[in-house]
Amino acid sequence: MTQQQSAETVLTGVRNFRDVGGLPTTDGLRVRQGRLYRSGHLAHATDADRDFLAGLGLHTVFDFRNAADQALEGPDVELPGVRNVNIPLSDPAEGADFWRMVRNGSLDQLRDALRDGQAAGRMAASYRQLVLRRTAEHSRVLSELADGSTPTLLHCAAGKDRAGLTVAIALLAVGVEREAIFADYLESNATHRRYKVRRGKNAEGGLSPEVMELLAPLFDAREEYLGAAFDQMEQTWGGTERYLTEGLRFGPAARERLRGQLLAGG
Repeated sequence: MTQQQSAETVLTGVRNFRDVGGLPTTDGLRVRQGRLYRSGHLAHATDADRDFLAGLGLHTVFDFRNAADQALEGPDVELPGVRNVNIPLSDPAEGADFWRMVRNGSLDQLRDALRDGQAAGRMAASYRQLVLRRTAEHSRVLSELADGSTPTLLHCAAGKDRAGLTVAIALLAVGVEREAIFADYLESNATHRRYKVRRGKNAEGGLSPEVMELLAPLFDAREEYLGAAFDQMEQTWGGTERYLTEGLRFGPAARERLRGQLLAGG
């Protein structure tokens, strides 16, 4: 049984966990196994989950949730000897009214806000904003990884958007093939990985088929979302190279250190 299969068998309170090891770079190397992990939040980890995670030898867990997320789900469980770093990638008040509507809104409110491509458009726009507004945070994560904060686990709430984009940026920085980055990102759509949609007990429509269809774009990992982030890098900086060096101030020397932390021979 591989570590990946073992994780999916053992972990019951942590969703969307995986090791991104094995992904190929454009120059024939691969991401090392056991160096970079990603997942949803750790707030509901069971004792068995905690034992499994503690056995990974993690140096750091990066939590990209904001205060509102943590109030909803709870804080991460503590793992012995592991450093927990919270770097919110969205403001606690950003979209608070929108997400309250998602959890408790009426059918008419959901229809007005989400149908006809509005939900997918909102998600693509949020990825663009993460690229534009969170350069300092992404630079910090890459710098800490390059300086030895590995093995590491990156997570947000669902492990799909904030963590998904941050993982994608780290993979870009070490030269992972673009196709492989998209493939890893889209793995979050697997049924057993998906975030459990929550609606208020008295919310009209509950989790009916219509409600789930309206909400689906918010909880999907779609190629167009990550594509929007990469497109924003092109629009603003003229490409991923300048995005890394000018936007994140993460130059060639730092990238070589990061490659040393994350890559192995092909």
